[in-house]
Amino acid sequence: MARDGETPKSEFPGYPTADTLPSRSGDPTEPPAGRPAPSGGPVRGLLWLLGAAALVVVVLLGTQVTGIFPDFRNPFAKEQTDRSQPPLLKSIQDLSRYVAAEGNFQVVVDLQNDRNNVPEFLLNQRTLFVGAGSVEAYVDFGKISEGAVVPSADGKSVEIKLPAPQLGQTNLDMDKSYVFAEERGLFNRIGELVKGDPNRQQQVYRMAEERITAAARDSGLTQRAEENTRKMLEGLLHSLGYEKVTITYTAP
Repeated sequence: MARDGETPKSEFPGYPTADTLPSRSGDPTEPPAGRPAPSGGPVRGLLWLLGAAALVVVVLLGTQVTGIFPDFRNPFAKEQTDRSQPPLLKSIQDLSRYVAAEGNFQVVVDLQNDRNNVPEFLLNQRTLFVGAGSVEAYVDFGKISEGAVVPSADGKSVEIKLPAPQLGQTNLDMDKSYVFAEERGLFNRIGELVKGDPNRQQQVYRMAEERITAAARDSGLTQRAEENTRKMLEGLLHSLGYEKVTITYTAP
């Protein structure tokens, strides 16, 4: 209630009237002055960016398939650089060998190196190596002595003395040889990390070659070479008109 001498004031704020309410018609409502109008700008920009990226990928794939431009390379692809020196010819050797037989062998080398009174988990190296190699048996025609070929007076027979067949060096085939299993102690692993050993497998390679060579000696490979050489020369000399061919081998 108003006091005497005071002008009466409204106790409650005025309610909005029809004139102050926004129109409910289909017209859009204008934003208040000084406030930016709401819009979908960031979302729309993101959609445009994704669409542009997809378009670029499609264009690149299309040009690569059609061959318009050269293939695109991966900038992080693995590359291999060969800095090896060119081969150096050291010598040339004339060969007069007739390879009459070849033996292919496989050997398993189980080599272990450790120390007495030291636990194997500390100091131990065991390698199980499967080696594959070949050995040739040949007759060296360059060692045929003078007068080793004696034809008969009538030209129907001939006698030939040849050097005994020999075994060539063992060729270890590294494409077919492999380390099946390997065990190393703690100290062995630490030593390899510190100084390394690029020739660590040379011992098992050498043992594999020695065992294959020994097996070739006991395999009858030289006897097979004698038989094959005899058959080859008999067929050749018979075609030259000799009816009888006698071939003997001298002691190595």
